[in-house]
Amino acid sequence: MTTPSTGRLRVNGATLHYEVRGRGPLLLLIPGGTGGAAAFDDIADDLAAEYTVATYDPRGMSRSTLDDPEAEQLVAEHADDAFRLLELLSPGEPARVFGASSGAIAAVHLLTAHPGHVERVVAHEPPMVGVLPDAAEHRAVIARVQDTFRTQGLMPAMAVFAAALKREGETTEPAVELKLPPQAAARAERTMADLPYFVGRIVPSFMAYTPDLHRLEALSDRLVLACGRDSRGELPYRPAAFLAERLGTELVHFPGGHIGLTTHPAEFGELLRKTLRTRP
Repeated sequence: MTTPSTGRLRVNGATLHYEVRGRGPLLLLIPGGTGGAAAFDDIADDLAAEYTVATYDPRGMSRSTLDDPEAEQLVAEHADDAFRLLELLSPGEPARVFGASSGAIAAVHLLTAHPGHVERVVAHEPPMVGVLPDAAEHRAVIARVQDTFRTQGLMPAMAVFAAALKREGETTEPAVELKLPPQAAARAERTMADLPYFVGRIVPSFMAYTPDLHRLEALSDRLVLACGRDSRGELPYRPAAFLAERLGTELVHFPGGHIGLTTHPAEFGELLRKTLRTRP
């Protein structure tokens, strides 16, 4: 694994830790959940053969510190952080952007807010439940997650959240136990520390976000909506599928499920390279 160069970028209310590998046009990778820059360790080196690959810890996660640890978290501000990185690392040249999960939400907002700086966005399972016909039901679930977090703590809240993400009618855990690669398992342990921040601050704000659909329609030639092949029927799959149909674009299926980047890194990275090269 190549050791990336690292840097610190001062942004509004926070200081971002970022990492850079490779040479060529800029590809910014925006992690979801509590993954941070390390979420892309398994694919960044291969991508760096074609691109200058930049990854980072979103504000409040891991090595990216907040001035005010209690500050409200907004999608627009997280997207602006990504824009500041584009300005720093690719001044004057539009960049390619990949985002996963909550990072895909930030990537979608980045496209609508700063289209002149973005050549293409690949958004993998952005859980933008606000676009769905049954959005009110999902907002009520997120409110229940927050109430459980306040009154019972992190793990009961995570149980409510996990239940909301399952396939409709699925009430038991899958029979096959998920086996993570050793490096991914180690990362999972490290990111547990960020879970309270993620559940308490990121989940309610990001899952309440609704994109500007008229702007997305106008920019649909730069947006690739993607889902995991194994995610059909799960909540994070539905917004991307709905938007692809609404925009009249292809829904690209990546290997694995919502965390296919972690469970199938080689296949995932190869399809990402192909998707970045091909016009939608």
